[in-house]
Amino acid sequence: MKFKLPETTKNWTSLVGATIALVALFIVIFLLFLTLAFDQGGSYLGLLIYILLPAILFAGLLMIPIGMLRKRKQLKDAGVQEFIEKPLPFIDLNNQRHRNAFGIFIVGTVIFLFISAFGSYEAFHYTESVSFCGETCHNVMKPEFVAYQNSPHARVKCAECHVGEGVDWYVRSKLSGLRQVYKVIIDDIPKPIATPIQHLRPARDICEKCHWPQKFYSRTIRTSRHYLRDEENSEWDIDLVMKVGARFDALGLDEGIHWHINPDVKIEYVSTDDKRQDIPWVKYTNLSTGKVEIFESQDDPLEEGELSSLEIRLVDCIDCHNRPAHNYNPPEFFINTAITAGDISIDLPEIKSIATEICSEVYSTTDSALLGIKSGIEEFYSENYPEVIEENNDVLQKAITSIQNQFQKNIFPEMKVRWDAYPINIGHIKSKGCFRCHNDNHISESGKVISRDCNLCHTINSQGPPDNMMTTSINESLVFVHPGDDVEQEDWEESLCSDCHEGNGP
Repeated sequence: MKFKLPETTKNWTSLVGATIALVALFIVIFLLFLTLAFDQGGSYLGLLIYILLPAILFAGLLMIPIGMLRKRKQLKDAGVQEFIEKPLPFIDLNNQRHRNAFGIFIVGTVIFLFISAFGSYEAFHYTESVSFCGETCHNVMKPEFVAYQNSPHARVKCAECHVGEGVDWYVRSKLSGLRQVYKVIIDDIPKPIATPIQHLRPARDICEKCHWPQKFYSRTIRTSRHYLRDEENSEWDIDLVMKVGARFDALGLDEGIHWHINPDVKIEYVSTDDKRQDIPWVKYTNLSTGKVEIFESQDDPLEEGELSSLEIRLVDCIDCHNRPAHNYNPPEFFINTAITAGDISIDLPEIKSIATEICSEVYSTTDSALLGIKSGIEEFYSENYPEVIEENNDVLQKAITSIQNQFQKNIFPEMKVRWDAYPINIGHIKSKGCFRCHNDNHISESGKVISRDCNLCHTINSQGPPDNMMTTSINESLVFVHPGDDVEQEDWEESLCSDCHEGNGP
């Protein structure tokens, strides 16, 4: 029996549409087989399988009924009696052509629905994957992706923080993503990309899914190793007791740094800049007693009536932990890390100084930066320490490779991303951080001051060179001594740490 289809199917639009759909379906199945059988994949293959090819498949299927409707109109205009008597599409199962078309439609619909269900499920997981977020727009997202891979949250999927649970935020993120894709296509991406802090989901919806606020630990000991910019790359260590919580676990959030999110206390503030670095107004509310105090900046107070036009923000995790997965260290820090790890030898005279200086320069591309690091360091030692080139060149080359690797993890010239592009609010070294409020400048009407006393957050137990450490007991504190002979005590006491270190100073 000859297989027959309705006359309306005999048109080029439907034929081309069916061909496109079948070819797209075959390619999807073939690529899926390769992915599953050989465990091969990647961000671009996933984009092809779960987004681009299904879109082409759907477009091809859509062309089939469009072509049939156009053909039907042509037959009607040509005076074919059947289409004049019955101007709307109809199904007559007594007609073999209609039965064949109806059967194809039913079978095709079942297959299409099955593929759509599977594809939608896989597409959802693909668009929530780390490779999709970090590698699809490789050049644009490279700084964030590299920093994320070297962060404490490297095992946490991007979507778990940037999207979270719920359909509404998933839809919001994908709609925002469409706008971002359009910006990439027309090459209208700001460099560096601004942190969207005004549009982030509340930290209590995200951070507290893992970080249980009622179970913050009391205090921790932090040991840091630094190297000075002298000829010997002199080591300088410091041990701090960080007052994350109260002295005793039983006191919970009554004391310590995390007091700011004590459920019995509400801290609010307003900022006058997009990065929330300038905070002229802070409000403290004790929810147990109802006591309220407002602290205002004495150097840069709000103008009369200005408060009503600004957002009053409740302090949460992100106000301090503002870059938990995308932090870019300055050369001063990442050179310390490489020396401590043994990748850079301190036997190379002035290596800390010259490495920090060269990595702090502004480069146009990563390639030019890597070349500049190598040539600059080699030239420095050729001119000042030729014996290093002659006797320890292998040690020097290892150091250069390490410096280049650290540079590529923290500085991205193509996107103009480096340590000073994004302020970090944990601490107070690279940017104002704690000193946004704790600067002895915010005073209430009753005369209370938001103190700048370092011992509010940490105490120093030991400091100095390894062979001559100043030490005290764990319950006492030393007065900080700034390393380096060229730094006067009163100089750093009267200024902020970030005044020097934000610009990668000594």
